[in-house]
Amino acid sequence: MKTFADFGIELGNRSGTQVKVLCPRCSPHRKKARLPCLSVNVDEGIWNCWHCGWSGTTKGGEQAPSRPPKIFIKPRPIPPAPPADSVIAWFAERGIPQAIVERNGIVKTHVWFPQVEGEQACIAFPYVRGGEVINVKYRTRDKLFRMHAGAERVLYGLDDIDAGRLVWVEGEMDKLAIEVAGIVSCVSVPDGAPTPDTKAYETKFDFLSEARLADVARHVIAVDADAPGQRLAQELVRRLGPEKCWIVTWPENCKDANDVLLACGPAVLRQLVDDAKPVPIEGTLRPGELLAEIEYDYDHGIEKGVSTGWTSMDDVYRVMPGEWTLVTGIPGHGKSEWLDALIVNLARQYGWTFAMFSPENQPPKYHAEKIAEKFVGKSFAAGWAHRMSLSEARDALAWIDAHITFVQPAMPTIEELLSIGRQLVLRHGIRGFVIDPWNEIDHSRAVQLSETEHISQCLSKIRAFARLHGIHVFIVAHPTKLQKGADGQYPVPTPYDVAGSAHWRNKADNCLTVWRDTKADNATVEVHVQKIRKKANGKVGMVPLRYVRSCGQYHDDPEFIRARYESKEAA
Repeated sequence: MKTFADFGIELGNRSGTQVKVLCPRCSPHRKKARLPCLSVNVDEGIWNCWHCGWSGTTKGGEQAPSRPPKIFIKPRPIPPAPPADSVIAWFAERGIPQAIVERNGIVKTHVWFPQVEGEQACIAFPYVRGGEVINVKYRTRDKLFRMHAGAERVLYGLDDIDAGRLVWVEGEMDKLAIEVAGIVSCVSVPDGAPTPDTKAYETKFDFLSEARLADVARHVIAVDADAPGQRLAQELVRRLGPEKCWIVTWPENCKDANDVLLACGPAVLRQLVDDAKPVPIEGTLRPGELLAEIEYDYDHGIEKGVSTGWTSMDDVYRVMPGEWTLVTGIPGHGKSEWLDALIVNLARQYGWTFAMFSPENQPPKYHAEKIAEKFVGKSFAAGWAHRMSLSEARDALAWIDAHITFVQPAMPTIEELLSIGRQLVLRHGIRGFVIDPWNEIDHSRAVQLSETEHISQCLSKIRAFARLHGIHVFIVAHPTKLQKGADGQYPVPTPYDVAGSAHWRNKADNCLTVWRDTKADNATVEVHVQKIRKKANGKVGMVPLRYVRSCGQYHDDPEFIRARYESKEAA
């Protein structure tokens, strides 16, 4: 196996699991050539440059950036000037003294606001990295907001990050309030928190690519105490890592840090931050921690997974983050085709993003073309009655690029796949990971380890990964060779028929089999739900779907299905 030095990566005397060093690809060409921008995980042999996107592993080698780097427009520097008296008075009403306003370079200016199609007097909050203004947020008295068009979305307070502890809030005023309390190491997310019904918010976390965040030992999440704030908190914890996160609880009459500053004073605000509670350690639980969640479930109903997009499946199978699903079926019956259609449904409906390890769908352009057909609802290839236009194909590829990352490690061990998955959770906020099929993974194991023990350990790692990061893992696994029945048909496989071990049935949260009657109409596909761990997410049963071969889509077609199965029962 190669070493970091083989790729030009010099660790020097640095020690520890996660270190930052110069990037041999981009550092020599940067203005800040001495700023470490390459994050290296020494234990796992992984590196990633947060500036140029160069990444790879000592096992698998270099990996090309999944997407080309974005080009940003930098705003014109704001001329340094003492804040206007009206600005000082406005901040004083909110408990922010003049010294902090001046320290953060906040000034009064006039800019164009598209909301009112006119220029307005406003306050300018400069977003600074390394002493350079990267972006500016403008705010009027009547709460019109805008940021500099085309500029990079970075954290507010980036230069104040301290590796020991970093406080996270969701507004500039809250960042300043935390500073009044004597805590300078505090950042605000650039776009605030999402509304509860916002789709695809998980993709708007490019600010987490800042290399210096990797060195922070403790992240204190002090966002707003409302539904959008709690969603933001969950996403930050998921991406930053629960083991590094502490949560601040605000008093009942206060929604955020600035409210606490005004109502209780800086000393109380400081104490609340200092008293933040750690996110529960995986594998441990204090019974008292469950009370609020149980009361919420009692009032609002038990949490369910999301719909597959096929209404007829809602009663038998829903997709729950933090679980994993086994998908099996006889070769040629369409299990991978159905799973691709499910991925498109979830991405389209909920904005989910996915990692897909699918070596049987090679080359990647072939897989992208198949997914494009499902997205557009038309054939990609010529010869069909309805073929997508070149414009539709381009739109589909742009959509696929925003929602799917193809995973192609040179050495696809389960450890390597999960390591890539962790990086994609941080960078792209993936909500799902497809492993299709299981037998394409390198299953080299110690001599003393049986196949059953190896599968058990791998599935335990996958389950822990899914729960820790709140994503859903789909694993496609082939059954062993089955015997045809007297009717010439193969029976519907069960999880116990999957090659290798009964652990497939025992450890899976959900088990599905895709099957079709090859003696009848090939347009009808049956999805057999054979295990559901949580009854809120479904039950054992079977759902027929209609397959459209020209575009690879599956449909709930009640009339077609009714006729198909009524005739089958009559026969």
